[in-house]
Amino acid sequence: MSAPEFDAAFRDRLDLLLHWRRDVRHFRRDPVAAEAMQALFAAAALAPSVGNAQPWRFVRLRSPGLRETLAAHVDAASAAAADRLPDAARRAQYARLKLHGLREAPELLAVFSDEAPAAGHGLGRATMPEMLRYSTVMAIHAMWLAARARGIGLGWVSILDPAYVTALLDVPAEWTLIALLCIGYPEAPAAAPELERRGWQAREPLADRVIDR
Repeated sequence: MSAPEFDAAFRDRLDLLLHWRRDVRHFRRDPVAAEAMQALFAAAALAPSVGNAQPWRFVRLRSPGLRETLAAHVDAASAAAADRLPDAARRAQYARLKLHGLREAPELLAVFSDEAPAAGHGLGRATMPEMLRYSTVMAIHAMWLAARARGIGLGWVSILDPAYVTALLDVPAEWTLIALLCIGYPEAPAAAPELERRGWQAREPLADRVIDR
């Protein structure tokens, strides 16, 4: 079997997809079709993983009560984070940001990394066990791009207590929470990150982050 060739037009479209990938916080309430969700899971399963361990574990959150409990927890954690900002103007700016779509997004997904998967037989992680978590992050990124290619938005919620969320969802002790994801159709397209549009933080020059030795 020969490998496919990706021409310049495909590369340009891939660059465009990367450019338009956004962290979405504003969702329509239209449901995401079951086949679309399965396509996102299938894309995630194509991600690279250390030793082919495939440590990602996806928990779909279906209960309205669980959704509201998580949203209230994130709201409280966000308020506490705002209180820790030393600058009053920055605190006020923070308060105006919408930091999650947990109440609106039609799909909520908690993503865990299994710290002791049978798959992979330990290959590649003896000195860097955190590679399992990095592999799970790669799966999330693959899902994110597959979602955007289908017009579906994904928002990563990180202002939370991982221990609280893990206990709430009653998952195995060897699973580590990596992400709480909101998935659904964005209210409006956006070519630039919301935090940039709202003046919180612009993209900085790539040259400042590439170092030669």
